[in-house]
This record gives sequence, structure tokens and C-alpha cells, in this order.
Amino acid sequence: MNLMHFRSVQRITAAALLLSMSVLSFSPALGATVVGIGPDGKPFQPEQQSGAELQKTGERGNAAGAGTDQAEESSTATETAELSAVIANGRVELKGSVSGSYSAEDGKLYLFAMAPYQDSLFGEPIANTAESGQFSFSTELRAGSADTRLYDGFAVAVWKDGRYQEISNRAYITNPETVAGSRLPYQAPLTKKGLLVQLDMLSDAFDLGVKHVNVNFNLAQITAGSGVDYSYRGKTYHFDAAQIAEYDKNISAYSGKSMLVTGIVLNGWNERMPELIYPGVKKSGDAFYYGFNASTKEGYETTRALMSFLAERYSGENASCGRVTNWIIGNEINNNKNWNYMGAMDMDRYVEEYVRAFRVSYTAIKSASANARVFFSIDENWNDPNADEKLKYSGKKILDAVNAAILRGGNISWNLAYHPYPYPMVEPEFWDDHSTGAIVQNESTQIIDFENLNVLTDYLCGSAFRDPSNNVRRVILSEQGFTATSASRGNVEEAQAAAFAYAYYIADSNPYIDALILSRQVDAPAEVRTSCAFGLWACRMDVGDAIVATRRRRIWSVFRDIDKKAKTLEATEFAKSVIGISKWSEVVPSFRWRALEK
Repeated sequence: MNLMHFRSVQRITAAALLLSMSVLSFSPALGATVVGIGPDGKPFQPEQQSGAELQKTGERGNAAGAGTDQAEESSTATETAELSAVIANGRVELKGSVSGSYSAEDGKLYLFAMAPYQDSLFGEPIANTAESGQFSFSTELRAGSADTRLYDGFAVAVWKDGRYQEISNRAYITNPETVAGSRLPYQAPLTKKGLLVQLDMLSDAFDLGVKHVNVNFNLAQITAGSGVDYSYRGKTYHFDAAQIAEYDKNISAYSGKSMLVTGIVLNGWNERMPELIYPGVKKSGDAFYYGFNASTKEGYETTRALMSFLAERYSGENASCGRVTNWIIGNEINNNKNWNYMGAMDMDRYVEEYVRAFRVSYTAIKSASANARVFFSIDENWNDPNADEKLKYSGKKILDAVNAAILRGGNISWNLAYHPYPYPMVEPEFWDDHSTGAIVQNESTQIIDFENLNVLTDYLCGSAFRDPSNNVRRVILSEQGFTATSASRGNVEEAQAAAFAYAYYIADSNPYIDALILSRQVDAPAEVRTSCAFGLWACRMDVGDAIVATRRRRIWSVFRDIDKKAKTLEATEFAKSVIGISKWSEVVPSFRWRALEK
């Protein structure tokens, strides 16, 4: 299954929503009230709401029902707190600081633990300490139990005017890998060369020397049957035995050839497990996949279990299953309408719900496979002036907002999967895309493709985007292709091969990019009909949408030899005249093979 199968000639765009999101100054549940027993022994305030319920009522961070008038009349806490949470010595250790005028009536700070779907404070505090500028808490992790705190969001509150008032950010554990069952080291790639492989042509992929491969996991398909049982946190989940056996066979074959496998987790429409779909969302003819749901108890529990199952099974501990080293959660999340459908919503709300599910997925994956890497993906629409702000958003705005939302809950090691298709994608020669006016060499650019790819990695080098160890986030180019057929010019196979060579050298010479995974090994007829003939092989066009290879293209041998020191420059010599250069080092910054050029 190829994510490009349903793309049209006109590239799916993303929208720009001018939204400023600070890292720690905004707490979505600030001033929230709770239900339980207060320090004075009296009951207080009504039930909290889940994220989905809050969306319906429009109430963010305030309890609903009886007691609302009291909340409006009472004064608000005047202090704020910053909180962080880590696992240390088998416990959850929390540290924080308080700023502003202290207003706690009893001089104490109270610690609450809530499930990810609980937006307001809920239940009773699990610990308390004296209010001071610096504070800490230590609480049980309950790592292997059904009521584990591994996924919980922690918050600090003060008691004021007969209610607890939340004064901190919602802090999540940032090192779930501490409890992972698999601690295999990260599988370092041999080169950056990757391909979307046609499953009935594995021997050809092996001949090509593929080092990276994508595998799509559609949750609707793997849960469509039974035969494989998985128990997680007190519940048993069922997976389709035939589907899982096919994944085991293919992934173990890839792993056996030292290929680095990237798993793309996709949420297809699911009648069997409707809790995986965001509440209120109806099936849409425009949506190929749907947003993940962690905003309800059932959705959260099922999402974490499915992610844990995949990460555990494909951790590499069992050679018969193989290993998935990278995990991408969803596809092109700046496109709500087609690839991550959650219904029309403003970007801040959309990002909040995506990050809620992403963090649950991250925790599930990392707590099973410590050194797996977890990614989200965006397309090439960096600043799209035609965005509608409800169903499509600009990649840059989404990147900024996701980063800010994650930082509020505690920095984790997310990474980015990017799709730098040429603009327009029906022409392979990306090196002249600036002539469209959509490509410039700075972050104001409308499009980021291979012509200005450094803009993306330069942007990620900024201090605001660093990971918890202050390293630059890793980037994989997980989907792109260069057409061999132009609607206006016909056969452009030489240009296709030249474009791949140029693009690969750009990626190979960029230290922040780990892979270029080309779409695809064989043309897909549905794509060819829209002048998107991306394959190393041409295909038959008389068998409907079935993918049947016919002949190799020029790009095939270029792909095979591009990462071989002894053959790479010879294999790409022809491309220099196509592009109009005399040396690769003229146009590729820090060209890897500069010393070998004549």
C-alpha cells in the first residue's frame, strides 16, 4: 500500500493559521476545578470532562454543571508553576518551581495524576508539600500494573476558595524508555538509500541494495480478525493472524538483509474498533485515514495497547518477526482532510488532539523498544497561502505548534519525517522550481523541496527545536518521487534519473538527514494516469490498478550504484549535462564525494 496511490496531480496543500504558542506560559487547565474531598474534609465541585466532551461544550479547563457560579465568583490563584516528570529508581520523580504571589490558603502544593484524556483536575491529590520556590514530589510508577502512572499527566494545584486550582503545566514522563523490555541499540543505517518496495519483487529490491524500507500498518486491517492475542494492562486485544504473519514474513526478510525498517502507523476507518476514531467523526469520502483518538478512556486504552503490541513484536528481539527501527505516527499531519481526518477544527485544537495521541503512542513504543525512534510527518507545503485553516494547515505552523505543545508537557525525542516532492510534482526537474515563485532560500518559502531542503534542516537547528540532549532532531525523507512521464513533454526518463541522483546527493551530504526513501519500485497505474510515473520500473496500464512491472528505467541502475563509492560518480555522470553543471560540488553543499571529482 502506497500513501501516494490516491494523490491527484494538484498537490494536496496545507493552510497557514497565524497562531502564536509559547512553550510554558499557557496551561490548558489553569484554574480548573475538581471533584473529590478537599483538605478541609468537604466535597468539592463536579466531574471533569474528557477532551472530546470539552470540545462539544467549548469549556476548556473549567468543571461543568453545579458549582460553576462559585468558580466564577471565587478568586483565581496568583502563582504559576513549571513541572517536569521523569522515571528514576523505579519511581516517578517530579520537580518544579513556583513564581508569582503565593495564594494557597493552607500553604501547600498538591500533586494530581490524571489520564491523558482528562483535561481538568480529577480525583484527589496523590501527594502534597509546602509551597516554596522550588519543590519536588516522588510517587509510585506502578510500571507493570493496570493502573500504571506511565502515561499519566501530572499537575500541581493549590487550595483556594473551597477548590483546588491548577497552577502548573500538565507534565508527562519524558523517559519512558527506562522501563523498556527491549534495549537493543539503535540500528545505524548503512547508507541513506531507501525505497517503497513492491512485495512480489523482493529479489529485485535486494539486487538494488536497498538500505531503508517503509512498511504501512493500517490499524483497521490488523484488527480486522483474530488469532493473535495480546494482553496489556489487564485487557486482551486481538489481531488478525494472517495479516500479522505477512508482516512477520516481510519485516524479517528486510531485517535479514540489514535494511532499516520504518513503520508508518495509519488509522483506517474501523467498524470493529470505533473507539480508535476521534469522537463525533463520520466516515468521509475525502479521508483515506483518520486521526488517532486518545481523548476518551476507550480510545486511549486501545491506542496505547496497539502501539505497544507493534513496538514489542517488532523490537528485534525475535528474529522471526524482524525489527522496525523507526515509527511514524500518521501521515502528513498538516492535512487533516485527507490523511489524518478529525473533522474541521482550528489548528490549536487539532494539534492538541494529535499531540495527545502522539505522546501516548510515543510512550507505548519507547516503553517497549527503548531505542526505537518516533516521528510525525508533514508534506512540502511549508507556507501555503491557500490554506483554509480548518482542514489543511501549513507545515511550518504545524511543526511550530506540535513542538510547542510537546514542550509544555515535557520535551521528548520526537523526530520529523518529511516529503519534499518537486513543485509541481508532475515535472521531475526540481532544480528550476524557483521559477514558479514558490521556492526561496529562507523560511518564508511557500514550498520546501530538494532545491531548498537546507531551509528545513537549518530551521530545525534552532535552539527551540532541540531534543532533551540538545541535539538537532533527526530527519528522514520518508516519501518523494520523480516522474518519468510529463503531461506536456511525454517521456522524461533521463530527467527522472538525473533528479534522483541530484536529490540523493543533497540528502547524503546533509548531516541531519538519515534516509531518502523513494516512491516507488514500480509505477502505480493510478498515479501514472496523473503523470506521476515515479517507479524504477514501468508498469502495465491494461490491468486496472494492479501493479505489474514491465521494464526497468534508466533510474534503476543509478539507484543501484548511487551509494557505492567506486561506482557513484560514474553512474551519475550523465546527469550533470541534464542539470547543466560540470561538477556536483558546484550545487551540492559539502558534497560527500568532492575529493573523487575530477
